[in-house]
Amino acid sequence: MAISSSCASPPGRRHRVAPMPAPFPVASLRDFYAFEQHVKTCRGHRGLGMVPQWYEVPVFYFSNPAAVIGDADPVWAPQGSSALDYELELACVIGASARDLPADDAALDCVAGFTIMNDWSARDLQRAEMAVGLGPSKSKDFATSLGPRLVPFADLREAYRDGRLYLAMTASVNGKVYSSGNAGSMYWTWPQLLAHASRDAELRPGDVIGSGTVGTGCILELTPEAVGGWLRPGDVVELCVERLGSLRNTVAERPS
Repeated sequence: MAISSSCASPPGRRHRVAPMPAPFPVASLRDFYAFEQHVKTCRGHRGLGMVPQWYEVPVFYFSNPAAVIGDADPVWAPQGSSALDYELELACVIGASARDLPADDAALDCVAGFTIMNDWSARDLQRAEMAVGLGPSKSKDFATSLGPRLVPFADLREAYRDGRLYLAMTASVNGKVYSSGNAGSMYWTWPQLLAHASRDAELRPGDVIGSGTVGTGCILELTPEAVGGWLRPGDVVELCVERLGSLRNTVAERPS
């Protein structure tokens, strides 16, 4: 399975509100919450401690596979939002069907490879959704970037140990580095994520499993006051992950 750096779209497609172009067919999209630093810092900003249950089970939410975009594709904030944020993540793509996987290295046998993921977020919409106790939904399902390519797990084995990929990760906005972390700082391991996702459910080729945001990996965590605000039209966001490449998107005005 290969991820192209761009995808052919019908004339004028990018000028309509929906759908955005996708780099490859995604069967489903699960995004986990696997980095303790990110969770603890974001909750701390709200005066909250860690939820004990976070350490008991690796949680995830389902996002919208029809809203996946690729490298160099434009992205825009959803209707009613003025707080667009990036999220620095990596993701694995399932290459072979699997169910009830073990939480050990054998779970990786079903993985085709890894890629970079940007879980775009509308923070103002997200606050309202999460206050109700269900979500996120419209704050997330408008766009998710994947790319620029799918790197086979076999090519990453030197960076893999203890269930984690030790890869340096950065995010920059308009050439200025905002975020810097390492994928090896995950609290939950990839086998644990895969085992949980496949419990009583079949993973199929094209399913995407996101890691969640690495520590420092979004404006929400850094705070908009510290970096000069939320993303604006014209901003260029570039996520770089060692051995996986660079995923770059430009924020555009929402088409009318």
